[in-house]
Order: sequence, then C-alpha cells, then structure tokens
Amino acid sequence: MTDAFDRTRRDFLTVATVGGAAATLGMIGVNPALAGVAAGRSEKPLKAAFSNAGLQATWCAQGKAAAEYWGKLYNVDVAWFDGQLDAVKQRAAVDNMASQKWDFVAIQAFGIGTLTQPVQKMIDGGTPVIDMDTLIAPLDKINVHSFLAPDNEFMGASVTQALVAKLGGKGKMIMTQGALGHTGAQGRAKGFNTVVKQYPGIEVLDTQPADWDVTKVARLWETYLTKYPQIDAAFFHNDDMALAAYNVMKARNRTNILIGGVDAMPPAINAVSDGRMYATVRNPSCRIHGGAIIAGVAAVTAGEKAGSGIPKSIVTDGPVVTKENAAGMLWMQDHFLI
Repeated sequence: MTDAFDRTRRDFLTVATVGGAAATLGMIGVNPALAGVAAGRSEKPLKAAFSNAGLQATWCAQGKAAAEYWGKLYNVDVAWFDGQLDAVKQRAAVDNMASQKWDFVAIQAFGIGTLTQPVQKMIDGGTPVIDMDTLIAPLDKINVHSFLAPDNEFMGASVTQALVAKLGGKGKMIMTQGALGHTGAQGRAKGFNTVVKQYPGIEVLDTQPADWDVTKVARLWETYLTKYPQIDAAFFHNDDMALAAYNVMKARNRTNILIGGVDAMPPAINAVSDGRMYATVRNPSCRIHGGAIIAGVAAVTAGEKAGSGIPKSIVTDGPVVTKENAAGMLWMQDHFLI
C-alpha cells in the first residue's frame, strides 16, 4: 500500500473515532439512513456475533475483514460463525451463536428460512439482529432490526444488459446461478430474465445453479463446452464462479466468451482490466458488513428500535465495473468503504 493510502486511512480513522463518524460515512457513500443515526464509537466494549454464507467465497471473506475493521473503529469485538457454504452447517453454527449472549448479531443466511428458529430465539431474548444481503425470512415474518442488501435485480439486469449490448442483441448465453434458496440469487436471476426477454435474438442455453461452489462450476462448464459449440456470453451470480469458469474456458481454448459477474471483488476487477471478464457489478460487501456494525452499535448505545431510526430495509447500491472505473473501485475496497 502506498504512503498516500496509509495517510488516507489514518485520517479516516481519526475522523471516525472522534465523533465525526456520521459525516464521514455520508462523504464516502454509506447510505444516509445509517449515517444519520450512527452513534459513534461505543464507550464500552461490545460483543457481536457475525455469520455469512461461507468464507470460501471471496465476498464473504472480504465482509469479515470489513466487519472486523469497522468493529475496531466502533469498539466492537466481532466473533465469527462461518456458514461454510452449507445450510446445515450454518444452522449448527447459528444454533451455537443463539446459545450465547451478544450485544447484537449480524447474519447473511445461506438460504431463506434456514435460520428462522435460532434467530427468532435471539430476537425474543432482546438481541438486535441485523440481516445482511439475503433474507433470513420475509420481513413481515421476523422482526430483524434492519435488512441491508443490494438491489440484486438491478445487479443481474445491469451486467446482463452490458453483455447483450456488446453482442448487439444477438447470441447464445448461459446463466450460472448461485444457491436457489438465496434471495440474492433469486433477484439476480430475475434481472437476467427481464433483460433477455427483451431481445428475441438472444438464446439462453442453460441456467443451472452451482451454489456458489467453484468445483461445481468447473464441472458444469466442462459439460457446456463439450455440449455447445457456440457460447457467446455467460452471466455468473458471483465473480468466484465466473473466474472458475474462465479457467475451464482457457484450458479448452474458448476464451472468446464474454463473461459477466457480480460482486466486483479485486480478482474480478483485475480480470475486467485485462480483458478476461467483460464486466461485473459491485455488491458492496464492505458497506453491508460495516453498516451492520453501525446499525448494531446504534441499536445498543442509542436505543434505536427495529423499524424506527434505522429503516427496516436499506438498499446498499454499487456501480457496474468496467475498465474505465476499475482502478477507483480497487482503491475504495482497499479502504473498506464500499
């Protein structure tokens, strides 16, 4: 990291820890709904439990790093319960979480409805629960403190639109989905379908899920490259799957396929810069996990109630990433800002 980056981080830490957190968050693009209620650094140490889908996924690993970084700013000790990209294993981890006492918790479920019982137990016990990225359960069925998530339909549609435009509205495409029970994957698929239905010249060859698993992706794409002599573009529900498929394409000398992904993680941004991927879109892991820290601290120190002060649902937006803005996106992520 350059000296300039170090100075920027030190300056940001100073501002954020002396009571100017809300203003700073507004300047860097954290949703104003959070910036307006940020209570600042907790005077007493807080204990928070986090779980996301699985740290094998780079988006989840980055989210963990962001939660820990923002936790240090806000005097929160973050304990992690890894979901391991498995609904059963995450349920066991969250059951364990629910058996302990926390000031607040934040969870990204591997699938909707898989964690409802232990989460409800924590809510009933008075623990604020922040829902991240995918629904733990429908918001009218469970009283989470707040739900921070991107506009998944927009993300799916925007990347698909970029691919279709590059193809001139004609060609053969494949969508590789994430876990079908994940509300984020459902939204991304809806966005994809909304776009391709507008173009009669686009033929969708396959839409099988790979559950965020790069090994499953490799198997699927070995089959696709054997089965289909022409594939013009591919949309993947996350970047890890996109890059895993690219490796298969490269091995088979089929790198003429346009690739679009979701998350805009650093490896994908580099791939967009050098032409291995055509586009991705930022699913703001740092903003979601950092925002969960802010929401949790506000709940504990400022007495924010679910659905008041902090909105029940907060959209965390992020831009499409192309060669033109790739460098700036890397800088923002290096500072855990988006």
